[in-house]
Amino acid sequence: MNPDPSQEYKTRLAARRKAIEHYRKLDRVVAAFRLAAGLLFFLLLWLGFRWLLLLPAAAFIVLVAYHENVLARARRTLRSISFYERGLARIEDRWIGSGDAQTSFGGESHPYAADLDIFGKASLFELLNTARTRSGEQILGLWLLEGAGREEILSRQEAVGELRNNVDLREDLIVAGEDIRAAVQPELIVKWGTLPAIIDSRWPQAVAPVLSALTILTCISYEFFDGNGWLALAAIALQSGFALLYRARVRNVIAAVDQPGKDLELLSLVLARLEREQWQSSKLRRLHSEIAAGGGLASREIARLGRLINLLQYRLNAVFALISAPFFWATHFSFAIERWRRRNGPSIELWLRAIGELEALCALAGYAFEHPSDPFPEILDAGPRFEGEDMGHPLIPAARSIPNSLSLGSGLQMLVVSGSNMSGKSTLLRTAGINTVMALAGAPVRARRFRLSVLRMGATIRVLDSLQAGTSRFYAEIQRLHDIMMLAKGPVPVLFLLDEILHGTNSHDRAIGAEAVLRGLIAQGAIGLVTTHDLALAKVADALAPRAANAHFEDHLENGRMIFDYRLRSGVVQKSNALELMRAVGLDV
Repeated sequence: MNPDPSQEYKTRLAARRKAIEHYRKLDRVVAAFRLAAGLLFFLLLWLGFRWLLLLPAAAFIVLVAYHENVLARARRTLRSISFYERGLARIEDRWIGSGDAQTSFGGESHPYAADLDIFGKASLFELLNTARTRSGEQILGLWLLEGAGREEILSRQEAVGELRNNVDLREDLIVAGEDIRAAVQPELIVKWGTLPAIIDSRWPQAVAPVLSALTILTCISYEFFDGNGWLALAAIALQSGFALLYRARVRNVIAAVDQPGKDLELLSLVLARLEREQWQSSKLRRLHSEIAAGGGLASREIARLGRLINLLQYRLNAVFALISAPFFWATHFSFAIERWRRRNGPSIELWLRAIGELEALCALAGYAFEHPSDPFPEILDAGPRFEGEDMGHPLIPAARSIPNSLSLGSGLQMLVVSGSNMSGKSTLLRTAGINTVMALAGAPVRARRFRLSVLRMGATIRVLDSLQAGTSRFYAEIQRLHDIMMLAKGPVPVLFLLDEILHGTNSHDRAIGAEAVLRGLIAQGAIGLVTTHDLALAKVADALAPRAANAHFEDHLENGRMIFDYRLRSGVVQKSNALELMRAVGLDV
């Protein structure tokens, strides 16, 4: 039995708030002991008890380390609190403005992103996204922009179903790292991993440790065993010449590894957590195997790189530099880093993609957990087909959402939906469209029951003019209609959602143009919805029957206010209240 998401979050949130209070008290106590240890140190120093100074000094060092551990736990707990607070906000429909209003995906030319509020404030992406890495955000955004094939959708559904109740994993991914999204630049890491080899020959990497060993041995022999000093000088000269030969390339290795190394260390926190899971679904097992690609777990390999970089950084310590310089510390560790990059560089992009897909699946699983009444759609292997029973809009609070049902297929391919402004026509289009986006991404949908075949989608709900491009709203719309027509000629059937089609031109041209466009779409096997408040366009459905039919939303005027029930009905709307509404607001008509 699935747990109640609201109660689960509230229970966990209460526990995390109790924990943060504990850490705050502990912080104050440890800070007081640190101060006491410091004061005791100076007191003993002033009193001359130098032989006792080690006690407060050691206590201070231990307290500093422990204090940092307490503060780190407190920071992680605060991120957990934020995670559950945001989860409750989503469940209680208070989430708008609290998430990532990503606007860099899609663009005006995308066939439905802007029309269906996929990105931006109060968007589907803001509702779904819990990814900590840019790779996760990019994969989730791509899934919302490009519907998958049937087998891929089914595999995502299986993975999301497995991840649905794994709240611990989603919390741990949020807790991992301070600010991975802002810090990690996947493009930079991938570019570094695939750079041409800076030191491409293997013999220098084999010769370098031999030369260092020879230098060390001859120096020890000279210093402690009366060995030949000229031999030691010859070894030093030989190693110096070798180091000078590769000096420029060593510097290039050091310069190139700095930022990618830091980014990979942050990502290893996410990878290490994902690697601990034991997956059952085929997609999750495949992603886990990709994390382990290259002969070892990704987090282990990245940890090895981190150790090499840290050892390389020791050369910056002035004292250590004096000791290590004769043995060409930087040269050896630069060679080791290049060996790491040659072995693991091609796997970095695979690791990032695997992280991104796992985070995207976790985002969909979070939605599935928080909306337990939303079912997974049935993905049909033949189409075109769209069947939504009691569909609602996932971005509209459930208490205010009026469900409607819709069925389109090879028999009835199109509905022409008439009704006044604000009666629910555009919302119906957006409801059908956004549920289709979620279904094709592998997520649950807001409906009692949902069945569809794999579809591509195009919409003209929010097509705008552009001053920069010098295009009118009408021209932008006919360009989009052309794009949808081209899409319909492809191998995958199209779902079209056309709001107030061609309303930017006169009634005569509009009727002729709309009928031609709709005939063309139906002839290509497309299915969809067309809305209008121009009753003349309702005749298009009659002309295209039985593959098209009319439907409508009703309204009535009550005490000077337009009242809507937002229920879809068969047939053409029979009345218009536009004049009554104009008179109600004081217009003399």
